[in-house]
Amino acid sequence: MAEFSAEVFQNEFLSDGATDVHAVVSVTCTGAGAGAAAGTAGPAGPAAGGVAEIVAVDTSGSMQGRNMEAAKHAAAVAVDQIPDGTLFAIVGGSHVATRIFPYPNARVPMVAMEPGARAEAKRAIGTMSASGGTAISTWLRLADELFATVQVPNKHLILLTDGKNESEPSAHLDQMIANVTGRFQCDARGVGDRWVVEELRKISTALLGTVDLIARPEDIAEDFAALVRKSVSRGVAAVDLRVWAPQGSQVLFVRQVAPEVDDLTSRRTEVNPLTGAYPTGAWADETREYHVAVRVPAKPVGSEQLAARVQVAVGDEVAASGLVKAKWSDDSTLTARISPEVAHYTGQAELASAIQEGLAAKAAGDEATATVKLGRAVQLAAETGNDEATSRLRKIVDVENEEEGTVRLKRNTAKLDEMALDTASTKTTRVRRA
Repeated sequence: MAEFSAEVFQNEFLSDGATDVHAVVSVTCTGAGAGAAAGTAGPAGPAAGGVAEIVAVDTSGSMQGRNMEAAKHAAAVAVDQIPDGTLFAIVGGSHVATRIFPYPNARVPMVAMEPGARAEAKRAIGTMSASGGTAISTWLRLADELFATVQVPNKHLILLTDGKNESEPSAHLDQMIANVTGRFQCDARGVGDRWVVEELRKISTALLGTVDLIARPEDIAEDFAALVRKSVSRGVAAVDLRVWAPQGSQVLFVRQVAPEVDDLTSRRTEVNPLTGAYPTGAWADETREYHVAVRVPAKPVGSEQLAARVQVAVGDEVAASGLVKAKWSDDSTLTARISPEVAHYTGQAELASAIQEGLAAKAAGDEATATVKLGRAVQLAAETGNDEATSRLRKIVDVENEEEGTVRLKRNTAKLDEMALDTASTKTTRVRRA
């Protein structure tokens, strides 16, 4: 049985007149792997851990050749990673979406994995060919329709494309993302350099997944295998982070800050007038960290109050909780201290924004803004110890002074290097604790 624990890191002391309280809440789940192995039943058969998997592969004309062959191999590898009993389906996506397996004439839209189904799925994957355009909203619609036929708590889509969404207005995709949000999770992957990072990011962000670049077709299989293994290890579905704040206060934001930056603020749903719930998706055995900021009315020096109560809720059950406190003091040695956790993750969130804004300015031809933003990113990466970001940034800019963030834009940078920096911008390094 899965267990959750929560630990709060903050400096609870506020100076006279101060109102904003910041805390990092570290949430750890253990025992979820055991839950994933338990299994539940669905209309299409038994499902390992109550998991349903769909793999959606771009079959548009741009995938012809090496990309298509690599994608077919990757889908077959993913099928090998799906445990027996797990409900699954394979989708081919172009300007329309097609159920590749179960075959279109099959009685059920999703089937439980077993040796015969595994062999047939691989055979069906081998028949996929590239043609047509790209309308990703149709892929999401078909996945939603397939998931709707099974009663399992953990529904996961892997989506792979090599190009931009060019066969439909962007509003169609935006509307479909809104329609399916909350119904399943999606990890989106782009192969090569012709797809649009922001396009896949808005899908993965809304659907509580990740976006990443696969620079080489031969790397697709390894990435798919890892995504499936991670998905089927998530033994706890539909976990919410609940934040209670007292009357007269305001929750400024709730952000996941590790292992990736993901702003949950706009996804709030009301539990009661003082409590909001923020969805975090399904969990495996792991630790995630959240930055919670609350604005409370200022109180006289010497006053204390509870600024927020943060709870981890699985369904209607509270599995763990932590308290965020506020104490007003006129002792500057207490109020001037910044929690290392809060400082670290504030810098990491700003780093992600600086990278994305800098690359957007560079693409728009605004070199002055790009230089400032990417210079700030270099400075923040150094301050927070994000060596991966530093390494990727140095492929885009020449660094003159790391501490001051003084840089020069490189000429003729590789598009793949820019895309790699963009997709990795939300990945964070954890704060070092004694």
